[in-house]
Amino acid sequence: MRSSTGEKWFYAINYTLLFLAAISCLIPLLNLLALSLSDYSAVASGMVGIWPVGFTFDSYNTLIEGTPIVNAFKNSLIITGVGISLSMLFTILAAYPLSKSRFYARKFFTLAIVFTMLFGIQAIPAFLVNMSLGIVNTYWALWLPGLVSAYNMLILKSFFEQIPEELTEAAQIDGCSEWRLLWQIILPLSMPVLATLVLFYGVGYWNAFQSVLINITDSGKFNLAVLVQNMIANQSLLQSLNNLQPEEVEQMITPQSIRSAGIIVMILPLLAVYPFLQKYFVKGVMIGAIKG
Repeated sequence: MRSSTGEKWFYAINYTLLFLAAISCLIPLLNLLALSLSDYSAVASGMVGIWPVGFTFDSYNTLIEGTPIVNAFKNSLIITGVGISLSMLFTILAAYPLSKSRFYARKFFTLAIVFTMLFGIQAIPAFLVNMSLGIVNTYWALWLPGLVSAYNMLILKSFFEQIPEELTEAAQIDGCSEWRLLWQIILPLSMPVLATLVLFYGVGYWNAFQSVLINITDSGKFNLAVLVQNMIANQSLLQSLNNLQPEEVEQMITPQSIRSAGIIVMILPLLAVYPFLQKYFVKGVMIGAIKG
């Protein structure tokens, strides 16, 4: 079917606007990358645009040697990896029974969970609850309060409801238990929506900032988000670098370069993972959100 002239203009305008939006997002990222890879004189004189000037890895070398970036990166991996595992496990265990029409009080529990979406988690009450539980200054203070997202649970519940009952009934007639049905039949069929939820949870845990700043008092347990924010806010960053003399550091890098390098290190894992999950992203959200 051939497109009309109006449709062609509509698509052309849409593609142009999307291209401009993509460029507006890409240019700041390229500028950060160029700043982190340029030498001291080029950055200090403001000569750096979207391409590195005087290509060098000095900013990254100093960042690794003189700041706790490696430890913060490891902490971020622990927070994200364990957080995704726990959140996905309990989201599945909550969504699966609620997707079954035979589950007693199914509507009541669903409405109760939806009701929680009207209220956000406030910092002070959450901190007081964590303190009463004795989990302040532990990563459990990050994992437990947001263990299950009601939005993500509803997406997964809607997806489970679209799986034909005949399939599950046939498996149960063959002697398949409820647990085996879930782990060996239902979940393999739900890979698109599961990948989408992994991305949602992963971005949330990786970028956790306020919850870490409030609940974690040991600087050795800070993640990348808090460390990079400290780099941005701390004007005396170069004087705090270990293993390097302040005079030598000033000749090698600028605060702007090392802050840019820290931001790149923080966002690089997400940029590397997203292309592998992107094909599931739209499909998973749409299938999980539209019933019928």
